[in-house]
Amino acid sequence: MKKSITELTNIIRSKNSGPYELTMDLMFNSKENYEFVSRNRIINEDLICRLYRIPRENIVGIVHFEPAHAIKVTIVRPICSGDLGETDVYGAQQHAPLLDILVDMPD
Repeated sequence: MKKSITELTNIIRSKNSGPYELTMDLMFNSKENYEFVSRNRIINEDLICRLYRIPRENIVGIVHFEPAHAIKVTIVRPICSGDLGETDVYGAQQHAPLLDILVDMPD
């Protein structure tokens, strides 16, 4: 059964990780949901490259943090925070592509 990532998480957010990087946090609503997504590598480099239209070298890291049932994705900002043409100085609206993730969950 396909479920939206929003059904499996309590929080999906983004923020600056300095002026040159963005961090997206996915905090899961249960240990079971976190473990399933983590174990099956649902949040992976290919997915992030596709969603954010970036090359692999622009992924700083994907960190699984089991004590918080969270996954943190950090990427290089396409435009430096506050630079000319940049539209989200705080990086607070960059999590939107993650909201479209569908996860094939066991029945």
